[in-house]
Amino acid sequence: MFRKRNGAARDPNAELKIYRDLMPEPEEFEDGFGAKTILGALFIGLVMLPGSIYLGLTAGMGIGSAAEWVTIILFVEIARRSLTEMRKQEIYILFYIASGIVGFTAGMSLSGGPFAVLILNQYLVQSPAAEGFGITFPIWMAPPPDSEALLRRTFFHRDWIPAISLLLGGFVLTRALNFVMGYLFFRRCSDYERLPFPLAPIGSMGAMALAESTSKEQTWRWRVFSIGAMIGVTFGVIYVGIPGITGLFFSQPMRIIPIPFVDGMSSTQNFLPATPTGIALDLGIMLTGMVLPFSVIIGGAIATVATTILNPILYNSGVLTTWRPGMGSIMTRFASDVDFYLSFNIGVGFAVAVIGLVKGIARTRGVDERRRKRGLPPGRGDFPIAVAIGLAIVLTGIYAWLGHICVPDFPVWVFIVLGFVVTPIQSYINARMIGLAGQQFGFPMLKEATFIYFGKGSTDIWFAPVPEANYGQAAQGFRSIELTGTKFSSIIKAELLLVPVLVLCSLMFWTFIWKLAPIPSAAYPWAQKMWPLAAYQKLLWVTSTAEGESPFFQEALHWKVIVGGTAFGLIGYGVMSFFSLPILIIYGVIRGLGAMPHALPLQLAGALIGRYYFLKKFGEQWRQFVPVLIAGFSCGMGLVGMAVVAIVLIAKSAVQLPF
Repeated sequence: MFRKRNGAARDPNAELKIYRDLMPEPEEFEDGFGAKTILGALFIGLVMLPGSIYLGLTAGMGIGSAAEWVTIILFVEIARRSLTEMRKQEIYILFYIASGIVGFTAGMSLSGGPFAVLILNQYLVQSPAAEGFGITFPIWMAPPPDSEALLRRTFFHRDWIPAISLLLGGFVLTRALNFVMGYLFFRRCSDYERLPFPLAPIGSMGAMALAESTSKEQTWRWRVFSIGAMIGVTFGVIYVGIPGITGLFFSQPMRIIPIPFVDGMSSTQNFLPATPTGIALDLGIMLTGMVLPFSVIIGGAIATVATTILNPILYNSGVLTTWRPGMGSIMTRFASDVDFYLSFNIGVGFAVAVIGLVKGIARTRGVDERRRKRGLPPGRGDFPIAVAIGLAIVLTGIYAWLGHICVPDFPVWVFIVLGFVVTPIQSYINARMIGLAGQQFGFPMLKEATFIYFGKGSTDIWFAPVPEANYGQAAQGFRSIELTGTKFSSIIKAELLLVPVLVLCSLMFWTFIWKLAPIPSAAYPWAQKMWPLAAYQKLLWVTSTAEGESPFFQEALHWKVIVGGTAFGLIGYGVMSFFSLPILIIYGVIRGLGAMPHALPLQLAGALIGRYYFLKKFGEQWRQFVPVLIAGFSCGMGLVGMAVVAIVLIAKSAVQLPF
């Protein structure tokens, strides 16, 4: 049954090869950093960043992809009218810098660079929740509540020196580690294991399409990109535009499509207890379903059905004890993670790591041995693995040392294990899952559990720099860079530009906005409404170590469940291999077990439509169309988002004028 007609066994990795070969490897690499990049970084920092900050405080929204695509389109149009061209490498570096500057850098839906963290900290130390819990904060987190620096609302005060010094040191270390670790896992997962990274071509194809728009020769990429952009604009008006504009005139914005999803818990909790239900209606989810490997989506559907059956059984068996009737999908997911899926996913993650190491060793002895003998692609800008590993060790050691200096009572060996064991394993697992299934993977709430188990009697650990992170996503970034033919040295130059621009602009604009009015206050309505609750939830976690016990994590790690998760991953992979079934199905199952199921219906619909209609209509070229279509869709959504931001900013500014 599992054989082809000619008797040859099916190749369970055939789908991997299809997606790996979706885009041809670039024949040459060029530097994408130049004068246009510098101007673009300044434009984003001086124009886009303050809008992102203000919108986050007033509406709980960021401008995200809007800043990226609007900046790129602006520079492309300037180049066109200047009778010059923008190369795809230059466009992608602009995209990289824009995403780094306006990306979310703190909690509570807040962007604005590293100083956004200090704005949150200054509120925490002055919040009613802090007074109610009686928490004392370290000076390297923020000045005390009676400090003149907080009363005057300024960063230019000596009381801020410890906090700012630690913040900037941690920020630089994080950016450097993200680059180095991302490069290491890219070399491992892309060069040696040859994983497809199905979502990597999206940014690359978008850059290529926009580069073609400035040249005399345009291919199908620009046409498909334009179609996607118009779809994005149309959907963006409905999904983002109408709520944003009506929110200016009514107490509640008008939402034709619920954001972010329709929660079905109130209708299903009686017969599906402890099972998150609902549906997200974002068209972008359907398009993503078209670009992900079909077997991954099928695996996710299998996992969703299994979870829907398993969770009520676990609840009735007394395993899922944290869930209570009336909880929404998000809290239901949280409760099931604490009781079961935290341990199960840790076990599954170990299975993914073991499979990856074994397969990687086998591949490097076979086909990839020939690739290594040929050498790395010439001109890509690689540097020796030994140098990258050495940098990773040194940077992680500094990070662990900073954490120990801040919290000397916390066991230093825990910092070492988190930095040198947990972070590499977690990052490698995540890089493999992204490379195979386009889905991020990590150990949920591992840091919180670690703090509670080893940090009893101390609250400072919750605010200290801890070398626990997940750098797997950066591996996909390197794959996107490679596909555009951009030298890796361009990214080093971009980082050296991005960090000082972001730090200076963040300091300048947060100082100005904080000086206008306290944060939160009536001048910033979303922050005024949402931050008190978020502060209470944050400080509730902090008290768990002060009190020496936690209602959530004292018995959260179940070793039998961890072992069972590991066995499930290994056995499932073995069964798929034995019957020559698509290996990606098991990774899709791992991706979907215990996850929020809200995106699956549209993802499955997109996968089915793409496979059984568009693939038959356009042939194999459809697989190349989809990443460009999604890039155009993101651009269209970004344009609408930027227009809404402009209107909201103008309206809010008019209301706040004192004359």
